Amino acid sequence: MGDYLVKALAYNGQIRAYAATTTETVGEAQRLHYTWPTASAALGRAMTAGVMMGAMQKGEDKITIKVEGGGPIGIILVDSDAKGNVRGYVTNPQTHFDLNEHGKLDVRRAVGTDGTLSVVKDVGLREHFSGQVPLISGELGEDFTYYFANSEQTPSSVGLGVLVNPDNTILAAGGFIIQLMPGASDEVISEIEKSIQSSPPVSKLINDGLSPEEMLQQYLGTDNVRILDTLPVQFRCTCSKERFANAIISLGKQEIQEMIDEDGKADAQCHFCNRSYHYTKEELEELKGEATQ
Repeated sequence: MGDYLVKALAYNGQIRAYAATTTETVGEAQRLHYTWPTASAALGRAMTAGVMMGAMQKGEDKITIKVEGGGPIGIILVDSDAKGNVRGYVTNPQTHFDLNEHGKLDVRRAVGTDGTLSVVKDVGLREHFSGQVPLISGELGEDFTYYFANSEQTPSSVGLGVLVNPDNTILAAGGFIIQLMPGASDEVISEIEKSIQSSPPVSKLINDGLSPEEMLQQYLGTDNVRILDTLPVQFRCTCSKERFANAIISLGKQEIQEMIDEDGKADAQCHFCNRSYHYTKEELEELKGEATQ
C-alpha cells in the first residue's frame, strides 16, 4: 500500500491526532534531488510534518514551510496542501555527516540551530497568515512542537523519523502530530506523555510495519482512537511551462527583450522537482507581447 495519513480524535475528543507514512514520498524527493543520508533525513522530516500540517487545512488552502537554521544544508522549503500533496527541496542536497553520539543521522548539525522555522498559510485571501519561531533543536520534531505551542497556541507532540538505506534510498519515513484540545484533563496529558516517552522512535515503528492507525494506537491506546479520515500522500509538483511563462511575463518587456538580445532563448528549472522548461526566441517574443510594462 502507498503512503497515506490518518486524522483522528482520541480520549473522547480531548486529543486531535495525525499520523502518516511517507516512505515512498520522501523516496521520490531523494531520487529527484539525489540527497545524501543526512540531507534526506532533514528534508524527509520537514516534508512529513508539512503533509500532516497541510491536512489540517481545508479546500484549496496551501502552506509553505521554511527552515533556515544556518547549517551547511542551507534552506529547507516544503509546500503542501489539504489533499495529501507535498513537495520539498534543500539548498545543498549532498550534505552528510558521521552519525551523532546517539548513533543517528546528525540532522541538527546539518540544519543548524541559529535561525528560524516559518510557516505561511495561503487560505485564498489577499493576506497570508504566517508564523515564525526560532529553532530550538535543529532536529525538527522538537522545533515543530515548539512552533505549535508558541505560534498557534496548541500544545502538541510532534514525532518525525526517516531511516536511510546504505545505497542512500529511503528505508522508512513517517511521523505523528498529537495535539491537546481545549479542556484536556491533566490525567490524559500525563498518560500520553508517559506513553510517548516509553515507545520506540516513530521511524522504528514504520520500519516494523506499523500503519498510521497502529502508530496512533501505540501512543494513545487501541481503545482510545477514533479514525476520522484517511488521505493518500504523494510527492506532487505543481510546476508547468505556463506557470514559468507567467513568471517571465511579470519581468516586463525590457527584461524579456534583454533575454532575446543576449541569448535568443530562455531556460527555467523548478527547484522542487528539477524539471526544466525551454523557451525559444519566438516564444519569448510572444511573452513580451503579453507583458504590460
